[in-house]
Amino acid sequence: MRIPNIDCKIEMFSNVNPSEDEEKVRISILNIFPYSKFTSKKPPLKAESTDISSLEKIYEVIHSKQSQKAYKRNLENNLDSNSTWFYLNKQAAFVNKIVICDELDESPLGPIRVVLTSKQIDRLIEWLIS
Repeated sequence: MRIPNIDCKIEMFSNVNPSEDEEKVRISILNIFPYSKFTSKKPPLKAESTDISSLEKIYEVIHSKQSQKAYKRNLENNLDSNSTWFYLNKQAAFVNKIVICDELDESPLGPIRVVLTSKQIDRLIEWLIS
């Protein structure tokens, strides 16, 4: 895998339900995005990274499971100017698995919303799915 030189901002958002342990939700995000930093002390949790390497695990899963079509559909459908987003299953992330959700309610405890922003968003999407 070759990581391109693209400036981007990666933001992760997740609610913490009353039945959830906040630390486990933090772990879920860090399992998938190890180079991120939390920018909120209280729920909803927000983490971000400006290091494109934070997308390495997503990239690997997209290519190893041949799920380019699902990610491409989500990234293109949610594209707005220089930003796009997708959902990840929070419980799967806790056990180091990456599972994309097409809809908000596909993850029983709510998903992790991942927002990608870049002036080169088309190039970023192309790298992720090609």
